[in-house]
Amino acid sequence: MEIRILGAHSGEGKGLRMASVLIDSVLALDAGGLTSSLSLSEQEKVRVVLLTHHHFDHSRDLVTLGANGYHFQAQVEIFGLSDTLEILNDCLLDGKMYADFSKWPSTDRPFLNLKVIKPLKQRNIEGYEVLPVPVQHSVPAVGFLVRSKEGKSLFYTGDTGPGLDECWERISPQLLIIEVSGPNKTQDFLKSVGHLSPELLMEELARFRRIKGYLPRVIVNHVPPAFQKEIRDEIKKVARELKTNIDISHEDMKVNI
Repeated sequence: MEIRILGAHSGEGKGLRMASVLIDSVLALDAGGLTSSLSLSEQEKVRVVLLTHHHFDHSRDLVTLGANGYHFQAQVEIFGLSDTLEILNDCLLDGKMYADFSKWPSTDRPFLNLKVIKPLKQRNIEGYEVLPVPVQHSVPAVGFLVRSKEGKSLFYTGDTGPGLDECWERISPQLLIIEVSGPNKTQDFLKSVGHLSPELLMEELARFRRIKGYLPRVIVNHVPPAFQKEIRDEIKKVARELKTNIDISHEDMKVNI
């Protein structure tokens, strides 16, 4: 299983893109920086997008994927919670600022084929076992456990705050891609809006280890561009405290499991 970090940040700047991860060139987790990371030929290989929630930094590039898809032959399946897809239809794919690619070129066969997923209902998608697991955010959101035919697995949290014990009970991945959305000095605010600081991350990883008896490889993403250095320094302290390695993702980072 090849994992490519397309967008590693919660904002955007030169060389910095919003949240998106690509598995084996065909399955994307979130779409904040999807098309801005890929050539047209690479975009044409994408068959599935799994959306953790509706926020713009996780869904934006669905519009440009749809626009570029005019030249592609196959549909792209977009999976999300019913709440997520409802807001996408109302706000992003509403046909007012641009074409609604969930109904274009026809309602019978749109390029973006929106499909509802239900929390804790495992299903086979493009040859992968996919389990959506609820996480703690300001809007309805899930993380995704994705397992390949060969038994390789990762869990991608998307945006989440603390309080993940029930989530940890349900997963045993080899790789955990988890967010940190600000430094420790903003911790109270982050908790109030469903995000993690490095200190909150440490608490969650410690709980994971107590519940599961191990820690998977950990990669932090969704870092705000303005706080990169501060968060990097604080994550190093977390890694020392937990006696483990924690990587911070960057654009076009590749990991094989």
